[in-house]
Amino acid sequence: MKRRYHTTYFIVLSLVVGLAACRVGRNYERPPMALPTQFNNAAPSDSSIAAMEWRKFFTDPTLQQLIDKAITGNLDLQLAVKRADAAQQYLKQAKLAWLPGFNGQISAGTTFPSKNSLNGMNMSQFGMGDHIEDYNASISMAWEIDIWGKIRRQKEAALATYLQSYEGAHAVQTSIVSAVANSYYNLLMLDNQLEIARKNVALSDTIVQVMRLQKAAGEVTELAIQQAITQQQAAQLLVPQLEQGIAIQENALQILTGELPGPVTRTARLHDFVVSDNLPTGIPAEMVSRRPDVRASEMGLVAANAKVGVAQASMYPSLNITASGGLNSFKASNWFNIPASLFGLAAGSIAQPIFQKRALKTQLEVARIAREEAVIQFRQSALYAIGEVSDALVKLDKLKTRQELAGKQVATSQLAIQQAQLLFKSGMATYLEVITAQGRSLESELNQANIDRERLSAMVDLYRSLGGGWK
Repeated sequence: MKRRYHTTYFIVLSLVVGLAACRVGRNYERPPMALPTQFNNAAPSDSSIAAMEWRKFFTDPTLQQLIDKAITGNLDLQLAVKRADAAQQYLKQAKLAWLPGFNGQISAGTTFPSKNSLNGMNMSQFGMGDHIEDYNASISMAWEIDIWGKIRRQKEAALATYLQSYEGAHAVQTSIVSAVANSYYNLLMLDNQLEIARKNVALSDTIVQVMRLQKAAGEVTELAIQQAITQQQAAQLLVPQLEQGIAIQENALQILTGELPGPVTRTARLHDFVVSDNLPTGIPAEMVSRRPDVRASEMGLVAANAKVGVAQASMYPSLNITASGGLNSFKASNWFNIPASLFGLAAGSIAQPIFQKRALKTQLEVARIAREEAVIQFRQSALYAIGEVSDALVKLDKLKTRQELAGKQVATSQLAIQQAQLLFKSGMATYLEVITAQGRSLESELNQANIDRERLSAMVDLYRSLGGGWK
């Protein structure tokens, strides 16, 4: 008899283990995507600037300090980190889902049956009084055996959801790093343009003085002086406008770092920064695996795939084991009388959903549709990422040409001012030619500063779009 019991136990255990090895749903595989072998005309390389830590990519000490403060204090990034922390708690819960659950209970009750009821009549007949007392202290256990891998798929989904939020926090950081860098370069551009405007105000003042001397000598009219003053006022109007832009940009930069609006101390100048002509991009396949927002999108797909397995497993039988045990007595004085008050109960059940008004079928079909949506979103995020890299490369290429042309234009316009002033003093040029040369010089210098900033921003956009900035 004992041998038969062990044989039966062994068969049941083997059956449970065998069924537990089953897992419904398919394991995740990255969906095929049409990726180019290279970005635009950029030659594929073994390395990428995205692999560089942001401290090595941005070497300016002031910019490093601002980025470091933003990573610590930016409120958007703090929210993203909190979302990742919450997802991690759900992951910890999912890791323990395969264990049995335990509940403890202590209860005491008194029942007064009707004297005309069967229980009441029996109690009176046997002298048991007019009430029944019941005292119970027990621990119950419920355990679902993971036959079809439902719990494992739930854990897989929780892990993917955590990684999605984790990569999402990295994506927020890359955006913040690039935003701080672009804001800093824009601030330096405004500093440069303010310096140019003030220089032109001083130059305009000199021209006005020359015009006054020319009028005193009878060589020009009052109209020439008024035209020169108008040009001077145009340069003066730029000064408060640029000062306003600088203050607003400083406030925005401070808010990015999580601090109150205020001035930003800096010593660098826009022309101190040079964009390298050698910015390796790697290959598109590496970018897909490195860029945080694309990886977050893929983790969303992994979670959606696992949830299909969960929904499918819910349609199959579930094996549940329950047990309870403790102390029970109808008298408080005998409640903890061991072993007389001990009791125990164990049971196993297999439950198969039969008709749930199509709830389980709908749940499965919706999960499959959600997985298909996640595939589309993953491909879409990868496509957008490749497009952003391509755009940044085009900007860098064309802005380099514009930068060279702008430098030549500035040199030409400055030479034109010098020659116009000399010719004007010698009577070989009119005052309008001097004013025109000055206006064109101011415009070309302001334009050059803007192009310099645009190229630096294109470099930052390339670094971000390749997936750099979260290390």
